[in-house]
Amino acid sequence: MGTLKGKTLFITGASRGIGEAIAVRAARDGANVVVAAKTSEPHPKLEGTIHTAAAKIEEAGGKALPLVVDIRFEEQIAAAMAKAAETFGGIDILVNNASAINLTDTATVDMKRFDLMHSINLRGTFLCGKLALPYLLKAENPHILNLSPPLNMEERWFAPHVAYTMAKFGMSMCILGWAGEFRSKGIAANALWPRTTIATAAIKNLLGGDTMMQKSRWPSIMADAAHWIFTQPSRECTGNFFIDEDILRDRMGKTDLSEYSVDPTQELMPDFFV
Repeated sequence: MGTLKGKTLFITGASRGIGEAIAVRAARDGANVVVAAKTSEPHPKLEGTIHTAAAKIEEAGGKALPLVVDIRFEEQIAAAMAKAAETFGGIDILVNNASAINLTDTATVDMKRFDLMHSINLRGTFLCGKLALPYLLKAENPHILNLSPPLNMEERWFAPHVAYTMAKFGMSMCILGWAGEFRSKGIAANALWPRTTIATAAIKNLLGGDTMMQKSRWPSIMADAAHWIFTQPSRECTGNFFIDEDILRDRMGKTDLSEYSVDPTQELMPDFFV
């Protein structure tokens, strides 16, 4: 398997959860990681800040650059990417992980929440891709990875929470477009989504508390799958809507995935969109 030693990853929403797990996995190779997230001070309901994530990255063997970034604001992203290039010499990999979730129906959803989801999930993702492009064009094996689902255009994925689904599918449509737009430039654009729920703050606080957490997998499964993607030749691995366990089983040859289960005795809970 390839290594990410010396590569620079710019990861949005990397202060906790899947983003942090991807960062720490890359750090084990000796990668540089820009922790681009909003949380710089401890939050009463959300574990982790850009500084605690940076400490884990450094402990794992990588180099960290924690930066306060709200991806709704172009100037903050631009400044952070410029700082990343100044510090580490460029950007090799962009991970669009930051996302907002609100699982309410049309009558219930607050338009402020609607706007937040679309400004972060869709607009923020597109903006990060746009601003990262000059740096990725200079990279040796450039990748964009969006944490977004396959484009399964089925009624059942829209009806319960149409606003959220549109926002997440917007991230996936970016991949569909970027794969074609950037193919000749050698920049890979792929999406990654979990087969099961992942033990994150969103699951604990919004989708079922400790019971749902026990039926979930650790974020490390997404991190291992992402690592495999990043180590593939960018000109040969693009335009895919990957599922985490499919990568581990079909591409990496892992048949026993029990190590990723929070509680291996529990039946796993399928995630949305798959």
